[in-house]
Amino acid sequence: MSDGGPAPRPATGVETVAVARFLAATRAEGPGERTAVWVQGCTVRCPGCFNPHMWSFRGGQRIGPADLARRVLDAGTEGLTLLGGEPFDQAGPLATVAAAVRAAGRSVMTFTGYPYAGLRRAVDAGRDDVAALLDQTDLLVAGPFEQDRLDTTRPWVGSTNQEFLLLNDRFPRLLDELAQTPDRVEVTVDAAGRIAVNGWADVDALDELLASVGRPQPRPLVADGTGAHG
Repeated sequence: MSDGGPAPRPATGVETVAVARFLAATRAEGPGERTAVWVQGCTVRCPGCFNPHMWSFRGGQRIGPADLARRVLDAGTEGLTLLGGEPFDQAGPLATVAAAVRAAGRSVMTFTGYPYAGLRRAVDAGRDDVAALLDQTDLLVAGPFEQDRLDTTRPWVGSTNQEFLLLNDRFPRLLDELAQTPDRVEVTVDAAGRIAVNGWADVDALDELLASVGRPQPRPLVADGTGAHG
């Protein structure tokens, strides 16, 4: 590993996106109301990750970029948040999705466990897919989750090493507003009684929230958290 960290998984030529979870509307995964897409597959695999069930590249639902973009736009939210799993391990098809979303006037926020320097190094080495996803990302959150460096002051991230990078002028005041932006955690219960969690909360807060919906869960539980991304 060089000083810039690891580089994304080589492009596979697959033209579909492996989707682990699609959430039509959330206020816990970035600024405003957003549609969140968790992808299946991650080569970063941060210790302490909330989503180890999304590490394997097997599984998930295969969706074409045009169909996925249509689902995002049909949700009618302010933008798309990509997380997982690792979006830059599927950079090519996700860049197509992101381009369609931005062409409709919506914003794109992408979480990655790769350091930004590693992504730039991949671009310099000729990774057009990585360059394309960066070009179609307005707000990038970059860096692996480090469980011994928990961040309790900024929203949406789990550790203090993770960077907010404004790749254009879409969110001109966001960095100034982070300290006043609260973290959120959302719990949904489907008709079968299955619980899904997204957002960021510490373990005690999560236990309290789960108890409040009448289903206290033993750890570990399936949680889709951006803070422990990787």
